[in-house]
Amino acid sequence: MKEQLSQGERRLCGESIFKTGKAMTDPNKVIINVALFGMTQSGKSSAGNILLGSTDFHSSFAPCSVTTRCSLGRSCHLHSFMRRGGREVTLQVQVLDTPGYPHSRLSKKHVKQEVKEALAHHFGQEGLHLALLVQRADVPFCGQEVTDPVQMIQELLGHAWMNYTAILFTHAEKIEEAGFTEDKYVHEASDTLITLLNSIQHKYIFQYKKGKSLNEQRMKILERIMEFIKKNCYQVLTFK
Repeated sequence: MKEQLSQGERRLCGESIFKTGKAMTDPNKVIINVALFGMTQSGKSSAGNILLGSTDFHSSFAPCSVTTRCSLGRSCHLHSFMRRGGREVTLQVQVLDTPGYPHSRLSKKHVKQEVKEALAHHFGQEGLHLALLVQRADVPFCGQEVTDPVQMIQELLGHAWMNYTAILFTHAEKIEEAGFTEDKYVHEASDTLITLLNSIQHKYIFQYKKGKSLNEQRMKILERIMEFIKKNCYQVLTFK
């Protein structure tokens, strides 16, 4: 299945990563491609490092935006991550870190062009499996600033964006400290967030730092990401 997107040059290719692309150079290996979006200081780069199991992306607290350019990181091979057809499958993750938006120094036009070019360069042929919107759990999801990254995802991915988008709530330990469960947090969320969750078929993940090792965090998040990708029939968005 191929479907023309509104941008013209991009196409939605309904192709399985087990059937097409570089991931099939080894039938026992799967490569998934993830792009990170979100506001400044939402924890994108830190989340990317957790997904990769490394410190590829510079991450620090600052009163301004830290990331100014897109950067691609590749994880080591996760052997025996899952089984398919009775065989153990090795997983590798490729993560594209992007500048936060709104950005303290860069315009929306600049950030959008930077991300557009990076998507085409890194995932143009292999395709993007998931856009991960990184949002702090302890920051209310309301107002124009929090919806700006969502709008950018919509503009870059086209009308099928909701099939390829999930939310990663960082700093989730804060909601535990406040006495919220994950279900209660989502149930009492703003109308804006509930509308977004409905649009993306409630694909969301909570990332906890306290009390969990980095490897535990990583495995939990990757398992959830693979659930989302499998539910979407391993389809990818290509950028040409």
